[in-house]
Amino acid sequence: MSESPARPLQIAVCAPGDAAPDVAALAEAVGRLIAERGCTLVCGGLGGGMAAACRGAKAAGGTTIGIIPGYDASAANSWVDHVICTGLGQARNALVAASGDALIAVGGGFGTLSEIAMGLRLGRPVVLLGAWADALATPEAGVALSGSSGRLLAAATPEAAAHSAVAAAARA
Repeated sequence: MSESPARPLQIAVCAPGDAAPDVAALAEAVGRLIAERGCTLVCGGLGGGMAAACRGAKAAGGTTIGIIPGYDASAANSWVDHVICTGLGQARNALVAASGDALIAVGGGFGTLSEIAMGLRLGRPVVLLGAWADALATPEAGVALSGSSGRLLAAATPEAAAHSAVAAAARA
């Protein structure tokens, strides 16, 4: 019996659908860096920061998965390779968090916050880049929040975020 090949790490990128240009630029850089490291990008599959992350991953030859809130696959952004239609609305954020071996939260939307919380509850490493980093991060990287089994890390750059997420996912 032959051993099956190891699957690539899946890194969830959580970013707001109405991302400002600076947040979209961060998300695009994160997407590119994840793909360059051989990881599959998972996201909510719609526009804004999610589209930017997918665009970055595709520019680097990566694979993308979009877990969308509705039933119409055409709602996914054009850089999504594999669309998962859920019909769950915002509850699909739990599936995004559960599908990542680690998460990178870019920007400060409330959907992103729900994915951060769910990732931590599921024991996933969560790397913060942007607004939620200022609000949630502790001075000591890797300190778990009360009641959380995940690790919350802060990153100052897309490069640091991608590096931390991939390294943490590989250790898990």
